[in-house]
Amino acid sequence: MDGSPPAQLPTEVKVVNVGLPLFGDSVRSQGGEAVDVDWRIPADGRPELVAALTRLAGPLYDVVSAANEEVLRRIGGGTPMLVSIARCIDVVPGMTPHTVLHCGPALEWPDMCDPLRRSIRATVIAEAWAGADGDVSELIASGSVRLAPANTHDTVLPMATAIGPTAPVLVVDDDASSTRAFSAVNQGSGRAPWFGVDSPDAIERLTTIRDAVAPVLAAALELSGPIDVFALAAQGLQMGDEMHMRSQATTNLLWRTLLPHLLGVESGRRIEAARFLSGNHLFFLNVAMAGAKAVLMSAYDVPGSSIVVGMSRNGTTFGIRLAGTGDKEFLAPAPKVGSALYHPGYSEEMAALDIGDSAVLELVGLGGAAAAASPAVAAFLGGSVADAVGTTEAMDLICLGRSGRFSLPLLDHRGSPLGIDTCAVVETQTAPAINTGILHATDGTGQIGAGIARAPLECFESGVLALDRSFR
Repeated sequence: MDGSPPAQLPTEVKVVNVGLPLFGDSVRSQGGEAVDVDWRIPADGRPELVAALTRLAGPLYDVVSAANEEVLRRIGGGTPMLVSIARCIDVVPGMTPHTVLHCGPALEWPDMCDPLRRSIRATVIAEAWAGADGDVSELIASGSVRLAPANTHDTVLPMATAIGPTAPVLVVDDDASSTRAFSAVNQGSGRAPWFGVDSPDAIERLTTIRDAVAPVLAAALELSGPIDVFALAAQGLQMGDEMHMRSQATTNLLWRTLLPHLLGVESGRRIEAARFLSGNHLFFLNVAMAGAKAVLMSAYDVPGSSIVVGMSRNGTTFGIRLAGTGDKEFLAPAPKVGSALYHPGYSEEMAALDIGDSAVLELVGLGGAAAAASPAVAAFLGGSVADAVGTTEAMDLICLGRSGRFSLPLLDHRGSPLGIDTCAVVETQTAPAINTGILHATDGTGQIGAGIARAPLECFESGVLALDRSFR
């Protein structure tokens, strides 16, 4: 004994628990204090992924970080402008007289889901390549009609949209990067082909848009001059839109901008066009998609970057594209749409899988990334505004920056999450949230609900491995 006082055990214990919550629960049940740290093994502990992430975040960090900063600069600084409306074959690169462009990654006719087949059928009939009773599958099998993914033609199409050569398209330019992107004119709500409906009235809507609505809009846009797409979107976020599931406010802003010029258009079908436009609260969705595509195209080839610059679905497969791996597309099966609200009489058993190119919006700080801006979409995210805020904050965890133009009022006007990082997705096993509609899987009913899809992790895991290989 050296005369030192005996050790005193602490009378109060506070615990930081890393791992299973039950350890923290045990401390709390005995009256102690415990803070749980939500930690998981990176990449679910899979050795190949952990090794790739270690190299990308270690020896390769400086190169990857610099590339990501460049991508954020490009997608954060573009100014997409709606400049015109024109016939698809006249402006879309690579379009041919007997091509139908469809949403999502490339896919053969036998593998397509029912809603997309119906939309393609409606397009073929609207193009007058077949009568109402014509067999579209025979035309495709014979090569008389060619199918191609719209994304490979600088075009983005929402839900099950398909377009032919005479279809009108929105033309959006980003002068800062000299890129140009396209989208279809939105077909409106109800029984329309973009919802997988191929009834005679749905096909008639396509011809009405082509022959009446588009010419009037094109003339008004020529009178107005170019319209700043993201400036309108930024205003819309302050009015309750998140631009994917809800775009009513921004659509109204667009009509306010164009109204004086619409009145100046000389057309016998002006009232018919105005009636269609006034009832289409979804119109700006397609405009925003084309704007997002134009900006993202500026970052399509930045070697070393782990940021996602493409994300699309066709109801069968889901694909992403990384800035750092060129034109390679990483595919996985399309997911179900969760957190869903269905129209009366419909349920999950009737739902098609996730579909459409509109996930491009989540890549520029809109849609799921901006969920906190829209109390109206909170019902799909758990029911409360706090759930919508939580969705945006979850996107923050997998994004490398924040938008300098899309601010979120409920989060003290901070920028929405920008630049989904493939490495962060894989490390945390946190899939991006995508706000989306739900189509009937088999009978051509159209939209039966809406909800939140989670991008399949397999796409991002393949992307991380490919990015890692690109340095060897």
